[in-house]
Order: sequence, then structure tokens, then C-alpha cells
Amino acid sequence: MDQIVIQGGRPLRGEVRTSGAKNAALPILASTILGAGECVLSNMPRVVDVLTMGKLLGMLGVAVTHEGDHTIVQAQTVASTEAPYDLVRTMRASVLVLGPLVARLGEAKVSLPGGCAIGSRPVNFHLAGLEKMGATVEIEHGYIRATARRLKGCRIYFDTPSVTGTENLMMAAVLADGTTVLENAAKEPEITDLATFLVKRGARILGAGTDMVTIEGVTALHGADHEVIPDRIEAGTYLIAGAITGGQVVVERCRTEHMEPLLVKLRESGVELTEEKERVCLKVTGRLKGTNVRTCPHPGFPTDMQAQFVALMAVSEGTSVVTETIFESRFMHVEELRRMGADIRVEGNRVVITGKEQLTGAPVMASDLRASAGLIVAGLAAEGTTEVSRVYHLDRGYELLEEKLRALGASVERRKGT
Repeated sequence: MDQIVIQGGRPLRGEVRTSGAKNAALPILASTILGAGECVLSNMPRVVDVLTMGKLLGMLGVAVTHEGDHTIVQAQTVASTEAPYDLVRTMRASVLVLGPLVARLGEAKVSLPGGCAIGSRPVNFHLAGLEKMGATVEIEHGYIRATARRLKGCRIYFDTPSVTGTENLMMAAVLADGTTVLENAAKEPEITDLATFLVKRGARILGAGTDMVTIEGVTALHGADHEVIPDRIEAGTYLIAGAITGGQVVVERCRTEHMEPLLVKLRESGVELTEEKERVCLKVTGRLKGTNVRTCPHPGFPTDMQAQFVALMAVSEGTSVVTETIFESRFMHVEELRRMGADIRVEGNRVVITGKEQLTGAPVMASDLRASAGLIVAGLAAEGTTEVSRVYHLDRGYELLEEKLRALGASVERRKGT
């Protein structure tokens, strides 16, 4: 099993370029099923989850090829309607093919995703929405089976905003008969990017990025070219890496309007930030101050930045409180940070952090993708050597992380497992 080995204590300096957003790329790839035209996608991150989605599309009969920096997808024919367990269990976002398959082909058989290290992520929103649109949905032998002659437009209300639920039902509604309105929809930038791509292909969508999305169904989609938005979580991770090491870092090719909650909290903690067109310049001149954070659906502070921010607060002066409202089991990185000397206690859905001047390197184990990033960020600031195990999580969502950190002056290497 691979490890990331970090020699800490080096302030990061330099420029780093943000890759395309994994969480935008995955639904965009799934949506190519909806029509036969050729789709040319650029700024696709080369991470494991994106490769897995490409493999799933290939199993469905969709042609996926790579030419330089472009990914070309052609779904002239879709030969299968089954997303098997062996693939879905490795990436929960595989459930995003459910809506497109039912919308275009009238049927889908998709494995239930199964457990998740950071808590429950039920697909009941997806299923209830499809049933409201006229699909027959059954769960048997661990698979979701959905069939419909043609989906019908309707009004769908989410009890709580669901990102993948909004994406799945928006894709399904694109080819439905009539108008579909999604109320209390999720508002993440990745949803807006998916809608932008679908509109380029001939879909009629209004309100993406707000809590009410209206989709007027069409009979077919054509191909289109599209550039995936930059990854706001990756960009935020590099900003925190610069901050925790007392460095001076420029994060290029990012969209600051997607990152405002994080930028506000970094400024509150004493980080100097300068926002320019598609770049953020960070500078730290003294010890940072603790500040409180509460994760919320967009446009609130993102849960995917929580682990990295907890690491930053662990070396900031004073006491800070980080409250997690999205996932019930997303503090598994806390015990590992304690191994590095952090003073953190868990109180239900929040952690209380008393900042220490210095963390110390230690062997630690990652529990999920963002926990991996949080532990690596902590290791960059720690005295001595930190060894982060189970970094296969990291490869799901960060492109060339070690190379990018080394370019900023970090001592980071990957030790191959046996």
C-alpha cells in the first residue's frame, strides 16, 4: 500500500495551477449518455474517479478516447443499461448514470453504492424523484432497477439539498415530456457547470445554481465542446497548505467566486489574500488566529474543506470550533491529528481545537479523500517526518499532488507499497 512521506517545516513558496473539478467532471461524463453527438471535453482532471467513470461508460458501450488534453466521448449507441457493483462500490458517483439511462433508453440497472466512510449518503432523493416522473423503481439483490417509457415532467421538492440528487434528476428531466421543476435544489458550482454543458447540447434549463431549477424537456441532445471548471476544493487545499506553513503561494486558474466562504475564514485567521483574475495570492507574516467554522451546503463553507481547515486551526493561536452539519462521521482524521500532537476534542458534530505552536511528524492513516488532504497539510507544517498511509483515497480526487507540492518547495514523496 502506497504512502506519502513528508519532511515538514518548509514554508511553501511559488505558483501552483488548479486542475479541473472532479465533482464537475463526473456528472458531465455521465450526462454524455443522453445524446448521440460527439462531446469534446477539456480540463478533465486525470484522477482515479474520472478514470473509473470513463471505464463505466465504456462498459455501457460509450466510446471514450483521449487526444492530448481533450477527452472525446461518443454515445451513438449505448449497448448496456447496467452499472455493476464492482465499479459502483469504488465510486459512489457512478449512480449518476441512473437518470441519463432511464431518460434515453427507458431502463437502468444500477448497483446500490453501499457504505461510505464519512457517513450515510442515501439515494432516496434520486429514486423518489424518478418515481414522481413516472418511472417504476424497484430494489432487488442490491440493484436499483428503473424503467419508464418516457419520463414525465413534474415538480420535485428536496427535503434537504442533494448535489447528486439534483444532478441526476436534472439530467433525467432534460429528455422528459414536459417541464420539471426542482425545488430546494442544491446550488453548487458543479451543478451550474453541468447545466451549462447540457444547454450547449440543446437542453433547456433555467435557474441552475439557485434553489429552483426549471427544465423543459426536449426530444434529443447533440454534441458540444466544453471546458470543465477549476476545482475549488483543490485550490482551497493549496491555499491552506501555504497558510499552515507560513508561506507565500499563488494559486492560479481558480474561480474566487466559488471559494468565498474559505477566503473569508482565511482572512479572519490572519492570512493576507489578494484576489486577481482567476488567481489568489496568499501571504502569511505571523502566527494565525483560531476562528470558528460551520460547514453548510453551498454557498456555505464546504464540507470538503473541513479536514484541511481543522489541520490549520490545530496550529493557530487560541481556541476554534469547527461544526460539521453535512456528514455525521467526518471527524475520523481527528484521531490521526492527535497522533501528531494536535489538541482536539470531539463534541458530537463539532470539534474544539486548542492551537499548538508545533505539530510533530508521525505515521498516520487516511480514512477518506479529504482526510488524506488534511493529514498531508498537517504534515507539511509538522516537525520531522509524517507518513500518510492509505493514500489511494487521495488519488481519487487530486491530480499530481506530490509534484505540485514539490514545485512549491515541499519535501514530499510517494513510497510505493508492496
